[in-house]
Amino acid sequence: MDKQQSISLLAHPQGKVPASDLSPSTPSFVTSAVHWIYTDSKLRLVLFVVLLSVACLNIFDKVFPSPWKDDRYVPATCVQVDPLRPFVNGDLASHLKSIYEKPDFSSRAADWLGGAVRIPTELFDDNGPVGEDPRWDVFGKFHDYLRGAFPKVHEELTLIKVNTYGLLYTWTGLLPYDSLTPVKLIDVVPVEPRTYSQWEEPPFSGVLKDGWIWGRGSCDDKRGLIGNLASVETLLEADFRPRRTIILAFGFDEESGGNEGARKLGTYLRENGPNEFALILDEGGTYSHEYGQMFAGVSTSEKGYFDVEVKVAAPGGHSSVPPAHTTIGFLSQLIGHLESTPHPPHPTRSSTVFKLYQCYAAHAPDLPETLRRTIVEAGESDEALKRMEFALINEDTPRGRMIAAMLRTTQAVDIISGGVKINALPEEAYAIINHRVSMDSSIGELKHKITSLFTQFTADRKLGLTAFGKNVHQSLTWKSPGFTPIANVTISEAFGSALEPAPVTPTTGAAWRLLGGTIRSAYQDSEGDEKQVIVTPTTVRGNTDTRWYWGLSPNIFRYSHIGAHHSRNGAHTVNEAVKLEGFVNCIKFYTTLIMNADEADSL
Repeated sequence: MDKQQSISLLAHPQGKVPASDLSPSTPSFVTSAVHWIYTDSKLRLVLFVVLLSVACLNIFDKVFPSPWKDDRYVPATCVQVDPLRPFVNGDLASHLKSIYEKPDFSSRAADWLGGAVRIPTELFDDNGPVGEDPRWDVFGKFHDYLRGAFPKVHEELTLIKVNTYGLLYTWTGLLPYDSLTPVKLIDVVPVEPRTYSQWEEPPFSGVLKDGWIWGRGSCDDKRGLIGNLASVETLLEADFRPRRTIILAFGFDEESGGNEGARKLGTYLRENGPNEFALILDEGGTYSHEYGQMFAGVSTSEKGYFDVEVKVAAPGGHSSVPPAHTTIGFLSQLIGHLESTPHPPHPTRSSTVFKLYQCYAAHAPDLPETLRRTIVEAGESDEALKRMEFALINEDTPRGRMIAAMLRTTQAVDIISGGVKINALPEEAYAIINHRVSMDSSIGELKHKITSLFTQFTADRKLGLTAFGKNVHQSLTWKSPGFTPIANVTISEAFGSALEPAPVTPTTGAAWRLLGGTIRSAYQDSEGDEKQVIVTPTTVRGNTDTRWYWGLSPNIFRYSHIGAHHSRNGAHTVNEAVKLEGFVNCIKFYTTLIMNADEADSL
């Protein structure tokens, strides 16, 4: 039955189908169905409504197309470059790809990373200076391991040791300085001895079991350092020689801020050169499946950092005659007030989180359509931006809490101390609060908010308040004539840790295109040419060593080419392990990045 015949079914007023409208070969069940339609007026009405609805939906889709189907809704930060593969060295790239896919190479990769994990390069918060604290000495053993594991790297690259254990490898190119700098790390957090029995494999075993490489540092971040060196070693074995000079800079104390390692490496580079880089790559984002699409999140921004000490001091005495509140009691009230007043999480159009969700709206097929349209409209409408905030930030869900943490200045009371004896009133009690400062805020603004938060609260309780060196309420003294003191509150910076939010890396230009194209090709090389990954900007919730390299390049990216599913139990926790397949993919990525960067004349 052709289109004209099907339309004519609604046009015969007699309730009968003319014989000319039906082919002799029409099946009997079709004839019965058509007769039913003609003889049932209600059914004809239902059919008419259905056809009209379909037509209206088609018209609506044309007038208001779904954003993920229409390139008009793809913001500049989410326009995807084609997968980028080496051209000049295309044959070499194909040869290396075949090597990486062999079981022998996987075994070699497991040996490389497993051997690194077996050296317990633990870092503690109270490590003293290098040369004075013997706990640093284990890094000397780690250097010996690297020298034996990567002989060609140590034969052909120039190695300078900065502050004894910082490693600065220079792979001099055939052309003058025009450098790409992957910056990676080698320190790991300590393993709590009481948790040893909870590990399925010993925490420094480095064993390969069931396709996983086990041990502290396998995920964070010996994987990155060994992946860098493994890619360079393999390229050297294949007689690759870069035109562009490449620097590998490895600190050793990132987990405590990088003061001994990356800080001094950054100073050395500024003073001795090269002091300007085309691109700096550090650890950071991963790729994961979101709303029906694989996304690779490259961290282009990094929150600030600020530790604050809140200390309460009051006269001591015997606990048999206690005041209404001891210093510990007052401190607990201050902490409760702080935690009941979190910083609000507001998305702004300049925030990386907003840009990330613009990418989801443009490329994720399973994003709820209502949310998609809200995100698109939020690009211009303030009312839609508020609706987007309400839709995304549901702190009763893990995703909502994560988004809120990415947007707001977070605060976490992590250390508390007070009291020394059960029958003595504590003369001092203190807590230290860790803040990760929003990209839209600053250290100065945070200090002002903290001071304002406690000003009236302490005044109502007749507590003296000194905040960041300023006497807000007259400090109480124990010797004031005719006056019975209660307590003094002092708020100050702890550990000298203040760090402003990082400069935001641009997501346009040659460096972004190079990295994005490399990520997409490396993903396809591992997963198949039919697979697609969307590269998006995101923000890192913690802090990295890149703070010490600010000013050396506008193109600082934080990205670890590893799937979220390739990490068994996360980092800094029991049963840390990385999938061998994922680690080999890291090596492929670094290899492709080095070769692509070498051919990128626009950088």
